[in-house]
Amino acid sequence: MQPTATVLVYSDNAITREQVRTAAGRRPAADLPPVEYVECATMPAVLTILDKGGVDACVFDGEAAPVGGMGLCRQIKDEIFNSPPVLLLMGRPQDAWLATWSRAEAAVTLPVDPVDFPQALATLLRARLAVEA
Repeated sequence: MQPTATVLVYSDNAITREQVRTAAGRRPAADLPPVEYVECATMPAVLTILDKGGVDACVFDGEAAPVGGMGLCRQIKDEIFNSPPVLLLMGRPQDAWLATWSRAEAAVTLPVDPVDFPQALATLLRARLAVEA
């Protein structure tokens, strides 16, 4: 059986979660293993999944409510040892400073771009999977 990479997608918006899955597809880059998505609509669900381990990268919606992805990202960076890399979805390019504050490894703007998004996700997965190897 071929190994898979696990990507946690957090957004309170089902359409945003679907855009993430559609843009990156089953394999965001040819040199990566297939991706399995775990979707979460609430912060407690994200923390439960991360506590179990096995997540290779996270995609957090910075526009999610009531807990935004930027604050959640900062929280996991403070609380979870060796937390997975986070790709933030930002509402505006001007929010890049908040992405830096949150300690996310990468950020892209909404709506999810079918070229930029998979490239950013692939970069995070390559780095994480290389460290785990």
